[in-house]
Amino acid sequence: MKLRNHYLRENITGYLFILPQLLLFLLFVVYPILEGVRLSLYKVQYQQETFVGFDNYVTLFNDPVFFKSIVNTVIFVVFIVLLTVVFSLFAASSVFDKNAKYVSFIRGSYYIPVMVSMVVMSMVWSFLLNPANGLISYAAREMDWSVVNLLGNKSTVLPVIIFVTFATNVGQAIILYIASMIGVPKDLFEAAEVDGASRLQVIFRILIPLVQPTTIYITIINIIAVLKIFVVIQLLTGGGPNNASVTMMYYLYNNAFKFNQLGVASAVGVIMFAITMLLSVPQLRALFKDK
Repeated sequence: MKLRNHYLRENITGYLFILPQLLLFLLFVVYPILEGVRLSLYKVQYQQETFVGFDNYVTLFNDPVFFKSIVNTVIFVVFIVLLTVVFSLFAASSVFDKNAKYVSFIRGSYYIPVMVSMVVMSMVWSFLLNPANGLISYAAREMDWSVVNLLGNKSTVLPVIIFVTFATNVGQAIILYIASMIGVPKDLFEAAEVDGASRLQVIFRILIPLVQPTTIYITIINIIAVLKIFVVIQLLTGGGPNNASVTMMYYLYNNAFKFNQLGVASAVGVIMFAITMLLSVPQLRALFKDK
């Protein structure tokens, strides 16, 4: 009986410690999700709500711009996540075992763009890519090339946004990979060296398998971040040209704050949440299964 009371007191103490965080989680995460699901079933006009069932979803799936936003968002997720994982693996595996001062310099160099606000970075790229007076257009005119309008061309606007987003955020993944690789036991590398393994064999047969949990984590956080991509679109293209760069988050923003269609915007949010879960849950299952 005393042992049972002891365990009960320990459990109560633990729950009391996590109670503030749990309340904040319920208030700022769970409640908005449930409220978003509820609003997606209503037509909201100022303070008046009218239940319309799944009409908002029907409206979405009858809108070609919404399908365009889904396609663009999927393209961004696939290419940005792949570029981030591949490049950060390459960069981290190239420097993780070098001189500590050199590694620190590389960490700082790649992490500087992450520290800068995405708004600031987007404004810088907007200046560089401006077809009228941007630096890139100026250089093209000086070399007697044609006018460069990368953001106004349907075939180049997506690659440009992918590159800008990737270049701004890749530093975080490099930092995580370097930290993970430094933690790999040194005796594994010594054994590989004794066996005559090349650096490529060490990378592909030792490093990459052992940093798989980091790869899964980076994949998940980048999927979530790219699904919410908005600032770059808003400041560089405004969804143009002709909705060529519109994303689901930008489509949600337009419906919520420009067209005052809160029900439709909430339906977009619910669909985004479902897509996020579909893309993230397999990664999480693989992580926990591995552990």
